[in-house]
Amino acid sequence: MKALIMSDSHGWEKEVQLLVDRHKQEVDAIFHCGDSELTSDSGCLEAVTTVRGNCDFGDDFPEEVVEEVRDTRFLIAHGHLLNIKMTPTNLIERGNEEEADILCHGHSHIPVAMQENNKIIINPGSIRLPRQYPIGTYVIVETSEDEVDVTFLSMAGNKIEDLSKNFKKTS
Repeated sequence: MKALIMSDSHGWEKEVQLLVDRHKQEVDAIFHCGDSELTSDSGCLEAVTTVRGNCDFGDDFPEEVVEEVRDTRFLIAHGHLLNIKMTPTNLIERGNEEEADILCHGHSHIPVAMQENNKIIINPGSIRLPRQYPIGTYVIVETSEDEVDVTFLSMAGNKIEDLSKNFKKTS
């Protein structure tokens, strides 16, 4: 299973479309973790499962999405309603409730991948307004039978070694 994960694009349409076009042939799913500041009829989001962030207005997108992609269950949320800037605890609890394997969020604009309580937690960072990292980032996550690879990429599509991680699946 392979998925593209982005977040916090804050009005950028061309750049979102660029990422979709770059990876759509190689991934099984594309997720946007909120604050797109776009509407559901934006062409660049046509193939993208998107959630609402604190800067998104209207009811175009749900607050969270649970989606099974092949053998991997994702929970996608922006994180602002789960107090994600303070602690991942609420996100992990929601992940447990939904029996999700990978928990994706945005909101803080800080790129991070970690494993906690048998859950992989990913914040792809922001493609437009990065924090605590000098350039915009997004993620390709790939699962195999016993591993989860989280690859952070720059907007130019270059792998960011110091952020990318490999996790062993645990029972």
